[in-house]
Amino acid sequence: MRQRFLFVFLKFAVRSIQRLAPGVICGGAIALGASPGLAVEQVTLQMGPAKTTIQVSDLETFSKTGQVPPRLEWYRPFLNPTVQATLQNRLSIEPAIRDRVIQDLTASSNGHALVDLLADVAPSLSPEVLQTALQAAAETESGVTAISLLQVLPGETLVLEGKALFSLFSQLGLSYLEQTALGNVLNNELESSFQAPLSTQLQPSMPGNYTTERWSVSFRDHERDRVIPVDLYWTTDTQGPLVVLSHGFGADRRFLAYLAEHLASNGLTVVAVEHPGSNVDALVKEDGSLMPTHEFVERPRDVSFILDRLEDLNKNSFFLQGRLNLDQVTLIGHSLGGYTGLVLAGGRLDPLALQTFCADLTVGASSPADWLQCAATDADLASGDLADSRVTQLVVMNPLAGRIFGDTGLRHVKVPTLFLTSTSDSITSVSEQQLQPFNQLSGPRALVAVIGGTHLSVGDPENINPALTQVPFMPELPAEETSQLRQYLNGAVLSFVMQQTKAAKRYQPFLSPEYAYRFSTPALPIRYSDRLPTSLNRWLSSREVLNRRLTPALKSLASLLHLEFIDAQHRIATLRQDAIAQMPMSPLNLSARLPRSLVFYQAAHNQTNRESSHQAESRL
Repeated sequence: MRQRFLFVFLKFAVRSIQRLAPGVICGGAIALGASPGLAVEQVTLQMGPAKTTIQVSDLETFSKTGQVPPRLEWYRPFLNPTVQATLQNRLSIEPAIRDRVIQDLTASSNGHALVDLLADVAPSLSPEVLQTALQAAAETESGVTAISLLQVLPGETLVLEGKALFSLFSQLGLSYLEQTALGNVLNNELESSFQAPLSTQLQPSMPGNYTTERWSVSFRDHERDRVIPVDLYWTTDTQGPLVVLSHGFGADRRFLAYLAEHLASNGLTVVAVEHPGSNVDALVKEDGSLMPTHEFVERPRDVSFILDRLEDLNKNSFFLQGRLNLDQVTLIGHSLGGYTGLVLAGGRLDPLALQTFCADLTVGASSPADWLQCAATDADLASGDLADSRVTQLVVMNPLAGRIFGDTGLRHVKVPTLFLTSTSDSITSVSEQQLQPFNQLSGPRALVAVIGGTHLSVGDPENINPALTQVPFMPELPAEETSQLRQYLNGAVLSFVMQQTKAAKRYQPFLSPEYAYRFSTPALPIRYSDRLPTSLNRWLSSREVLNRRLTPALKSLASLLHLEFIDAQHRIATLRQDAIAQMPMSPLNLSARLPRSLVFYQAAHNQTNRESSHQAESRL
């Protein structure tokens, strides 16, 4: 009976794990933690009066050999190569980052919610045990894996509360299924707008004819005691609008280096700004919380400060005098850089809405971006206007733009905006962080949906911080799968920037569904539209209502059913269109469908009619 109970539980849990990510088991083991002492020999799963036990040595045998020990025979259906690889998966994490994550867990109000969940799942563990366990496992020969963490836990038995674990898996599984269904709907609903293929000699995705130069320099803002590194990409014949790049949390100014090089080769000047309080160095070296609250204010100020310095260079520099168009600035921001751009373009922050949202934040029902933006609740968001009128166009990719702007803050963004969303983004959720903010924008806008794309899919593979690709639950795609997407962005972003020039009409055709389709692959379809389909707008509205009335799990379930209904409607419409398309265009040959006797009668009848007509003509 006990084996059968665990069999049913594992059937659901393992399916959820396999859907979420290959690294989830390792991530779950990290959540359990450890301290020095006698190694755990067995794990007991308990749900009410029922409980069952698995030996750690059996899991280790399966992990190393792939063979299922006799005591795990009941679980053979779940012990497949994917689970084996997950158990072997080694998590590489900087000790400094590890310690700062633990510090945030014990110091922040949102971290307390995660600590409480940990206590519900494994009552004998604590954040302090977690920190010690990670240190001990990192020193083992195999490094930090699920097995090595279990082997440094204290005591002989680790008890897991099945009800709390089941609740967590349920919410994670529903969130994943909802996001997958949303990706399918976006793919299908936006596909119908395709028209004839493009016919033009211009190839904006190809490198331009100019030889680019890169100048790396740092500017000190004495008023804020802040040193801001930048890369300036330019050519001897610089022209057109100025382009500014703003990276995301834990990245640096080289995150979009391929795009900067491409734009510069086509004659544009590009400035890649590095934000010192939220770059890769700050992630590893800075003291204090993982995400300093002042960064939500300082980042926009970084950009405005650099634009001021560039104005000085435009007036006085021997190399750049008169070459920088600071009246037309296109800002390109990724993730937290997307937030930076939206603020500079006029987006108004809503501290009260953010505080209300963060007070009710639920573990398992929230994305990492939700937790990250809640760091801003302690920031002085009403410290003045952060907008900069020099920013006249925006390109935002996977932005962190959820509750921090409230329900109306982004209506003040009136500049043309190219908005990119990735449907498998595990950091910034598609609905709250991307689609809802897109709908708020009041200026000209266009949506690029990357079906199956992840949070870092748009980045330069040679310049992505490896630590950002090794987070459990958040897998990233290999570089070869995203190469076509980067090619598309080269062409689409250049065409978007050129809309502020005399060549706007020449580049307009590349801001279209047809151009996006040209770079789509079966693994990574790309869709383009200037608005969300009506069906998705209705879904977003109903989801917001459900958010106020239902628990997170019920809301996700209702939202999932709504998306599945939209998908079913699309399939029915497609079947109807296919049936109509296959109908014969010429009149039906009914004789082919008549019984043989009737066919013979009809043939004889036709022959008689022909003979009668011939006789009548002879008499005439």
